Amino acid sequence: MLSTIADYRRISKDMTRSLSLTARKPDVSRETAYYLANIGKITSIDDFLKDYRLFSYAMKAHGLNDMTYAKAFMRKVLTEGVSNSNSFANKLSDSRYRDFAKTFNFELLGSRATQTSAAQTGTATLFVQQTMEENAGDQNEGVRLALYFTRKAASIKGPFQILADKALTQVVQTALGLSPNISAADIDKQASLLSKLVDFSDFQDPAKVSRFAQRFAAMWDASQASNNASSNPSLILLGAATPAGLDSDMLTKLQTLRLGR
Repeated sequence: MLSTIADYRRISKDMTRSLSLTARKPDVSRETAYYLANIGKITSIDDFLKDYRLFSYAMKAHGLNDMTYAKAFMRKVLTEGVSNSNSFANKLSDSRYRDFAKTFNFELLGSRATQTSAAQTGTATLFVQQTMEENAGDQNEGVRLALYFTRKAASIKGPFQILADKALTQVVQTALGLSPNISAADIDKQASLLSKLVDFSDFQDPAKVSRFAQRFAAMWDASQASNNASSNPSLILLGAATPAGLDSDMLTKLQTLRLGR
């Protein structure tokens, strides 16, 4: 049973409904209402960093909630912005910091940085998406990764955008059947390999993105089944420690989920 595929399909087949259900949850709607009512009142980086409720909301929306405590780091990101190619955010391999600096562009817009649609409704939309993905991940990490990949796929133009993002790297490596140990190889060699295996233009096609995500989900479930079998003493004694779950039905489904086709 490919539970990750089933859950991914259930959520993604009507994304508007899935997001709406998340947005209507009391905690989400309460925080979003506060954010939209107050973010426009912020006129400086200092004000932004001082309002923990607003700042943490924005950080979560951009997938940076683990860095909410790092205010000195984020101050540098916001102060230098992205206009200069040598700015702090532009030198970081993780594109999320550049996206954050673009959304809250104090360096370019000054006190008007929080007046843009990206800073207001755009960030609120991202917050709901992040929350939906995190909630899915509480039940099944594979579903969270598949949903994240689906959301980010259209922005992927080449291998380095994948390699700079741990979650995207995990999705693509899993979908392609590559060992995570490959991440220890030279970055240029990793990029070359991905370029041979992936047609990045496929990620502009929603149907192909969905098939790639489902391919990942199938491989994820297969790896989980294999891991469970290899750690089960009873199955080991019975000689069933090799990819349990990879029965004929699963193999057939894997074969039908061709990469990007």
